[in-house]
Amino acid sequence: MPKAAKFFALLVLLSMLFCFALRAEDKSAASYRQKCSACHGADGKAQTAAAKSLGVRSFADPEIVKMSDSELSTIIDKGKDKMPSYGKTMKPDELKAMVAYVRSLGK
Repeated sequence: MPKAAKFFALLVLLSMLFCFALRAEDKSAASYRQKCSACHGADGKAQTAAAKSLGVRSFADPEIVKMSDSELSTIIDKGKDKMPSYGKTMKPDELKAMVAYVRSLGK
């Protein structure tokens, strides 16, 4: 196979992977807006009236940042305090993608 063809094949593969990653993030962002932003805020900073009344912390809070992905996934899956569980409506790969999205908001 000529070098140009190998390069083109690699370029196509990389662009496909990039598109899949963007699609997963878009889906997580949409799900977050629908299910989470009312309390956690669109930016994850917990500056909403609901967050203040419920004691919800920012995703940038050191206590949240130090939590493992597994701990965050469990909270999303099973709920915590007043937060409802989403395990019945989210598949394991969606939970993982949501954890990554939440982490991105904490930066």
